[in-house]
Amino acid sequence: MLGITILGSNSAVPSFGRHPTAQIITFRDQLFLIDCGEGAQMQMNQYKIRKNRINHIFISHLHGDHYFGLIGLLSSMNLLGREQPIHIYAPAPLQPLLELQCKISGGPLGFTLHFYPLTKAEKIVDDKHVEVHCFPTKHSIECWGFLFKEKKTNRRINNNSIALKDIPLEFYKYLQQGDDYTKEDGAVIPNHTVTIEGTSPQSYAFCADTLYDEELLSHITQVNLLYHEATYLDEMHDKAAGRFHSTTKQAATIAQKAQAKRLLIGHFSSKYEKLDAFLEEAQTIFPNTSLALEGITYRM
Repeated sequence: MLGITILGSNSAVPSFGRHPTAQIITFRDQLFLIDCGEGAQMQMNQYKIRKNRINHIFISHLHGDHYFGLIGLLSSMNLLGREQPIHIYAPAPLQPLLELQCKISGGPLGFTLHFYPLTKAEKIVDDKHVEVHCFPTKHSIECWGFLFKEKKTNRRINNNSIALKDIPLEFYKYLQQGDDYTKEDGAVIPNHTVTIEGTSPQSYAFCADTLYDEELLSHITQVNLLYHEATYLDEMHDKAAGRFHSTTKQAATIAQKAQAKRLLIGHFSSKYEKLDAFLEEAQTIFPNTSLALEGITYRM
């Protein structure tokens, strides 16, 4: 199961009950944190997020609304006795900043911080069930998006079909990997006759702060769920461009061109109290659009 829990969906400053950017990505028993704006850990407490299950943190860029909550989260983890390491993937200047904050607040953390500076589009996490890639976006400072890809699952044994095939149990693991079975007399039992296709792998792309940029398409094509910032309504497209942000219709156009299955829009400007128009505008171009609302988990 892949799930995206929105902890913060506002831009720049908290307003109208909305918080700066932070998201929890759930892959099976793992939790990943994307961005950590002010108030992120309070949101985790409210929505019953188990912070001890977060081992990987991804920071898109160093505007405060995307990382000012990070040192507080790390400090709380330390006070709660965390021992397992944390892996942080972020622009390089964040590392000395974290080291300085730890130093002036009383010394090192009780757990290891592994820091991985983002330098180019590449795979940055590769584990048993998921891989994570980073890619650049076009913002006013160095900024990165992230692509989460579930690894293909093994085929499943079809208990109704295999019962009379006389295939030894020790060969089942090879059936799950797609192999045919050859009997002692040379007869071949095709794999597809005794197994069922595994579940389709899911994918999620987080497009951080960015101008409208079709260069993103090479990284996010055909994702199951795409998050794209939509800071302004479309009438503000000149202001959006001047601040290196996108509008509702620009986000929807990227989703359409990427052939995404579903679009989430967020990073709403604090000038807007109501968000209905955001959804209406985006859906004129990409109907399967949802607002990134705090406290909601979007599942695939």
